[in-house]
Amino acid sequence: MKKVLVVEDNGDNLRLISYALRRYGYEVIAAETGMKGVELAIAERPGFILMDINLPDIDGLEATRRIRKSSSNGDIPIIAITSYAMAGDMDMVMAAGCNGYFEKPIDPLTIMDKIHALLGLSGNPANGNGGES
Repeated sequence: MKKVLVVEDNGDNLRLISYALRRYGYEVIAAETGMKGVELAIAERPGFILMDINLPDIDGLEATRRIRKSSSNGDIPIIAITSYAMAGDMDMVMAAGCNGYFEKPIDPLTIMDKIHALLGLSGNPANGNGGES
């Protein structure tokens, strides 16, 4: 089973995305702050990270930059899931080092297909049924 780090400070959003991930067989590790997200990304080495941008302490952009600078997880896929939807926001998110960007609210019925497509995965990679592991 593949671990996924979800960095999200809103409890309802965290429960929703965690539910979708677990349905696909992923083990969810959660952080409610940017600093905790950086710590867990380095310590746990998840398969990918779902990063909220508007977080307490450091924001998701700074957390992403710090993960990118770390020697252990500099190339881990990081996907922003955020309510930021203004012109230029996607460019800002991608420039910080994210591999992709989804706007909130997410649809729990389709988000996993979108995540897998963005990561170039097929089947159910959390359980080793296709795609990368």
